[in-house]
Amino acid sequence: MVVAVVIGSESDRELAEKAEAVLKDFGVACEVHVASAHRTPEKVRKLAERDDVEVFIAIAGLSAALPGVIASHTVKPVIGVPREVKLLGLDALLAIAQLPPGVPVATVGIDNAKNAALLAVEILALKDGALREKLIKFREKMRSS
Repeated sequence: MVVAVVIGSESDRELAEKAEAVLKDFGVACEVHVASAHRTPEKVRKLAERDDVEVFIAIAGLSAALPGVIASHTVKPVIGVPREVKLLGLDALLAIAQLPPGVPVATVGIDNAKNAALLAVEILALKDGALREKLIKFREKMRSS
């Protein structure tokens, strides 16, 4: 199982690291890639078409096109993380959440890469009982804190 975290530029690296840390805590393999929907669209397409990636997390601000572009090239789950750059991140949130019908992208809160990683783990846990057990223990620990 591999989760690909895709960021449009190095300025998004800090959020990618937050997602990566959560995934590693659950033992989920993860790769971080810098690929821009506008500057390197061919690289984005090639990433989206990889067979070994099961879930994509795309972190994007401003026009936030990256999650939608990835989704346009795959039928695998794509989770968009809107990044606060301008307008408190509402521009990116709305750009991701309001994609046209037929090309859905799951959307988490602004700058909430940790929730994106947890959602990716939940998706993978549908097929992986051991991962599901880790999630159950994680939630139990959260409740008792």
